[in-house]
Amino acid sequence: ELTAVIGATVPTGFELTAAEEVQEKLGSASRISRDRGKIYFEVPARGLPQVHRLRSVDNLFVVVQEFKEYQFKENKEDALKDLEDLVKNLPWTDPLKVWELNNSLKKKKTKRKKHNLQSTASKEKLNDNGEEEGTDQKDASKQEDCAQNTAGVEPASSQDTEETQGVASQDREEEEDNEQSDAKDELQGGSGSESKAGDGKTGEGDAKVLKFRVTCNRAGEKHSFTSNEAARDFGGAVQEHFQWKADMTNFDVEVLLNIHNNEVVVGIALTEESLHRRNITHFGPTTLRSTLAYGMLRLCDPQPTDIIVDPMCGTGAIPIEGATEWPSCYHIAGDNNPQAVKRAANNICSLLKKNENKESSTSLGIPLDIIQWDICNLPLRTGSVDIIVTDMPFGKRIGSKKKNWDLYPACLMEMGRICTPGTGRAVLLTQDKKCFAKALSRLGHIWRKGQTVWVNVGGLHAAVYLLKRTWERAEEKRSFW
Repeated sequence: ELTAVIGATVPTGFELTAAEEVQEKLGSASRISRDRGKIYFEVPARGLPQVHRLRSVDNLFVVVQEFKEYQFKENKEDALKDLEDLVKNLPWTDPLKVWELNNSLKKKKTKRKKHNLQSTASKEKLNDNGEEEGTDQKDASKQEDCAQNTAGVEPASSQDTEETQGVASQDREEEEDNEQSDAKDELQGGSGSESKAGDGKTGEGDAKVLKFRVTCNRAGEKHSFTSNEAARDFGGAVQEHFQWKADMTNFDVEVLLNIHNNEVVVGIALTEESLHRRNITHFGPTTLRSTLAYGMLRLCDPQPTDIIVDPMCGTGAIPIEGATEWPSCYHIAGDNNPQAVKRAANNICSLLKKNENKESSTSLGIPLDIIQWDICNLPLRTGSVDIIVTDMPFGKRIGSKKKNWDLYPACLMEMGRICTPGTGRAVLLTQDKKCFAKALSRLGHIWRKGQTVWVNVGGLHAAVYLLKRTWERAEEKRSFW
């Protein structure tokens, strides 16, 4: 049976979470290993549909070959010649079979999507009540670039990125959180619709020439070449070996060349667009990646019947992910910004519509409500909430560092009031670590710090804190109504 070694990029800091999910949901997976921002596992090729359903992975690729201790020549020309020679010695056959299988799955999915869109359009003609849906669509497209950048993509200025003859590259000199696949999405412009992928493989008559590009991600200081040079020469050798045609935008195959110090991994991409965008159609200035939201939720170990609140929900990435993955819990989302509440509501509507369109699905809705409120004066009973999960304002795109000095302690106090003493927990994301530490020290009688996970959010070094609610009684607040 055909097996595949799958590589997956995941939010840095949540590699263990991703490995646990693979173990839990893919019983057939073996040899699971973790790396910085990546996990690897072996799975039967027939398990690919389940692999695509993983919630913690951003991008997927099939590994052609991995070299743990690759010896690069010191001379640039010799080092690049070695990479060229490597192409004809790699075991391409099985990984390309896996890529073809993955492609046929995508084609089926695309056909289903078209069918569902047609049936939805005909329903709307009959009902004539679809005005509200998509009203924020223009707003979403305007903000998508911004949303991508806040969702774990490093700013372009920190990278040396060029495109040459169907070759894309990304160069990193420093060893920092390396979330290269997302940066590739933004900087190299995507690949067009799913239906384009692989439509140039083989017809029954003439075999069409496949189009390809090579993307190189390099990190480390001891290489004599740039990522652009590596991608260019490696890509030239791929072109010569397969007689494929280079194309930066409408490619069928994306070959990945990942170089981290002395480690080299050659792979073939299985995803065209990062899976972290799965639930969001209406973006805001600080939209969180769905994969990061999943990692945060999993950190607090939700149990059936738990009440989970996101008091600063923005566009709703966390509660929507929670309601999708933990439907036996009840989720409440809120924000003080009416525009954010509207976007979150539109995202919930889009998700409900998507659920309705699924084949043989009797849509029962999702266990999620959204409300506009004041984070410092929540309309919730004392001790009524099991879990709080939220992305706190960093003080950059929203709010300010100065405002955070008052906001953070007030938030922690109010969260402590609504959270169940003894068993309640909170998972909070912030980049304003100094301010958060100060606020937490003032409220140490209500919250005890558990685990801290360091993450990369839009090129910013942020932290996810797991807090446990103590048995101490929180200060009561007079109801505002």
